[in-house]
Amino acid sequence: MINLINCRLIGEYNLKNITISNQQITNICDSEQQSQTGQTILNYIDMEGDYISLGGVDLQINGGLGLAFPDLTLNDLERLHQICAYLWSVGVDEFMPTIVTTSVAKIRQSLEVIKIFKQSNKKDNEAEILGVHLEGPFLNKDKKGAHPEEYLLSLNLENVKKVFNNYENIIKIITVAPELDTEGDVISYLTDLGVVVSLGHSMATADEAKRAFDQGASMVTHAFNAMPSLHHREPGMLGEAIARTGIYCGLIADGKHVSPTMLKVILQASNYEEGIFLVSDALAPMGLDDGIYPWDERTIEVKNGTATLPDGTLSGTTLPLFVGAQNLVRWNICTVERAIALVTDAPRKAMKMPTLAVGQKANLIRWHHHPEQKQLNWERIEING
Repeated sequence: MINLINCRLIGEYNLKNITISNQQITNICDSEQQSQTGQTILNYIDMEGDYISLGGVDLQINGGLGLAFPDLTLNDLERLHQICAYLWSVGVDEFMPTIVTTSVAKIRQSLEVIKIFKQSNKKDNEAEILGVHLEGPFLNKDKKGAHPEEYLLSLNLENVKKVFNNYENIIKIITVAPELDTEGDVISYLTDLGVVVSLGHSMATADEAKRAFDQGASMVTHAFNAMPSLHHREPGMLGEAIARTGIYCGLIADGKHVSPTMLKVILQASNYEEGIFLVSDALAPMGLDDGIYPWDERTIEVKNGTATLPDGTLSGTTLPLFVGAQNLVRWNICTVERAIALVTDAPRKAMKMPTLAVGQKANLIRWHHHPEQKQLNWERIEING
């Protein structure tokens, strides 16, 4: 048994002590109250007021170590283990491999590989695959971004069933442009399957977004990107999402996809407890050096963690999830507590997953804040007992 004492937890005012036994959290109590009992605390590690959290959850990540998830084959199972080990090493406990727009055949192939991988035994010190985020092919061609237009499909039940092809249990999030649902029956169909519907790559008006949210959509994909800007007379999809409770917006905090000023605007406008979570939106070269890499039938150039197509179109980043939280602190955009929550608690709440509590496996992160340097560093807590 090990006791972590003087821990600062997200959403808690008082410092806490966490008891861990057999790699599980068995008790959480106030540090001051426990000290007042006169009970001697044995086998302890003093966290000295540092924040303690679960590991990160990345709900939008397109690949890593040179492997793009839409290109998966059965020969890539070991490479998936390597990606999971890499993500663990950069603080991520769980993630959603994201399959961007490609042919239906390739989507099905990637889904099959991930299904088989999830059925295999998870290795120690590897991030876990929660399921798949399907980003496309039901997107508006006018906001396609880097998605290849030739593979975009109309949003109707026939096409949805063709793409899903009995993989309903593994597809957990799907990004769609809601204005393409002309029959008005797709979003409710998807939510009835238990799939989280996220709005993105869209020209939707506020009214069209409202209708989608009323039908069960509950998320927005990479806020500000691939959607109309906020406007004082037409707030659009993003404005409707920010103003509405119960809707979560993914946000890329690399400073390129969204300027630091607009990051601050959306965070100040949104509810602290719900509304925003960070994603990496990282592409296949994540974990590799800057350079030129293949991307579907095209290439992307990575410079300082930002990936662009040859025509300059922004296509994603190669920065791990926690870099976003560190950026927010470095740019003085939000509190340390909120920055940590945006990569740990917030994505879990968006997916209705539990946050840190008794009974969970003790995969814990210790965060060190150095205010004079505006730095937020982290390390995994090694528990032996």
